[in-house]
Parts: sequence; structure tokens; C-alpha cells
Amino acid sequence: MTLAILCSGQGGQHADMFDLTGADSRTDALFAHAARHLGADPRAWVRDADPDALRENRTAQLLCTLQALAAAALLDPVLPRRRCVAGYSVGEVASWSIAGLFDPHDALDLADARARAMDAASGGDEGMMFVRGLARADVERLCADRDAAVAIANPGDAFVIAGRRDAVEAIAADAARAGAQRVAPVGVRIASHTRRLASAVPAFRAVLGAAPIRRALPGTRLFCGIDGSAVLDTRDGLDKLARQIAEPVEWAACLAGCVEAGATAFLELGPGRALAEMAAGAYPALPARSLADFRSLDGVASWLERVTGR
Repeated sequence: MTLAILCSGQGGQHADMFDLTGADSRTDALFAHAARHLGADPRAWVRDADPDALRENRTAQLLCTLQALAAAALLDPVLPRRRCVAGYSVGEVASWSIAGLFDPHDALDLADARARAMDAASGGDEGMMFVRGLARADVERLCADRDAAVAIANPGDAFVIAGRRDAVEAIAADAARAGAQRVAPVGVRIASHTRRLASAVPAFRAVLGAAPIRRALPGTRLFCGIDGSAVLDTRDGLDKLARQIAEPVEWAACLAGCVEAGATAFLELGPGRALAEMAAGAYPALPARSLADFRSLDGVASWLERVTGR
């Protein structure tokens, strides 16, 4: 049996996000390393932070990467050796570590570098918006000649657009008039995965080029966010990991790639449940859960045992 491990992007961070992953001493070193970037222990920081601070780009990327890495470290003894790994936006940095290619501490450093490069490239006054129920061609037409673009393509005609805030808001209004089933703001204040952040790509690629790379774990297949293809060549994969900052994430293709590679269940590491819900909607015959669904790591282990037959 093959498990698809899904690493969340920013947007779902919250005060209780480390309840399962932060209470175990096995993750203390990861939290201590993240604290060097955050300036405080993340476990305490998230409980006291106001919503605006939680949504700040660099902080959010660090928190979400830390959550995935801590969860993977704690669950590693019960995770099947045959696994697919895919990451949503910044989650792709964590996915490289979970696949074995980056040391977890290096992955935290890379998430910090990625966020800093994006902040430096951002023109400010940017945002993201979720649109469901229109065909991609129709959404792209709404974005045409505006300073915004499709940033993420999810299953079921669901898209995230990003760009200048006024352009994004105008597109949202037009999408609602065009019959979109749902239009909602995304809690991200940067135009991720669009050409507005093009100057961040070479900056982050240079950082990736200096990072130590290890062999992928046996039985693991890692997927690229921008096209859903498996990483078969490390250099090409690193190029795509950097390009993802300024190119759309093809998340529907990533999920399809996992299924085509034999995935029989999905586990999202969080924070949040968005990826598990998308997987369940796209592939209702396959079990899909998030770490956020469980009250204990033993509960996660029991579920994994049932769905993977270990």
C-alpha cells in the first residue's frame, strides 16, 4: 500500500496548531531551530499572536513548514515505506525534506530564505482570492489585462488567483457575477505563484544551489508543484522548486500524480484540512484525513494501520 503525504501551504495556521506536534520532546530540536528565525518558541508564540501576525508571509511559511516537519518526525515509525509526497506552495519545501532530500533543519532555513526572497520581490498591496465553479479558461479571461493571474489550480474547477489587491477584488466581483459557486479571500498578503514575484526565483534558486542534498528515501516518490511530475532529476527538481514562486501550482495534477503512482490513501500534515478535503472530493474512493482530524498521535497511527494494512 502507498500513502500520499500532503504538506500544507500557509493559510491554516492558528493558535492550537502545535498541540499534537509540539508536546513531544522528539521535536524540541526542530522547534528550537525555528525559534532562531521567529525570535521565540513557536509553540508559545502562536498562542499569543494576533491574527495579523499569524498571516505575515515569512512567519506563516516558517510555521507551516515546521508543522509538517514535526509531524513527519513523530509519525515516521508508523508511516509506510512506500509513499508519495507532495507539497502545496511552501509545503513543497517540507515535502523535499520528508522525501529525504533536505535535512529538516536545512528545510526550515530554506523556508525562511524563500519567504525573504518573496517579500523582497513583492510590490506590496497584494492578495489572493479563491474562486470555485468557473472553468479555468473563464477565470483566465477575467484575469486578462489585469495585474493578477491564476496562482493555484485545485481539483473541481477551484482556483486561487493572486495579484494586486484592487485587481483581485475586481476579478472576484466579476467571478461572482459570472456564476462562481464560491468566492472568498485567502489569508495570504503576497501574490504567490505569479510573475509579480519573478525576481525572487533566481534569488531562491541560488540558496537552493548551496543547500546540502541527500538521497531520496527508498520507496518514495516526490512530486513537483508546477506540473505534478515526479522528481527524477535533482537539478531539474530544484529549478522547478524555485520557479514555483512565480508560476502556478498545479495541485490537481499533483494529486493525480500520487494516484497514478499507486497512492491508496492521503494524509495531510497540516495545519488545517484543506488538502485532505480536496483529495477526498477528487478521489472519494480513497481515504483522506488530516492530522487536524485526530486528538492523538496514537489515533493517527491506528488510522494508518487500518488504511495501509501494516
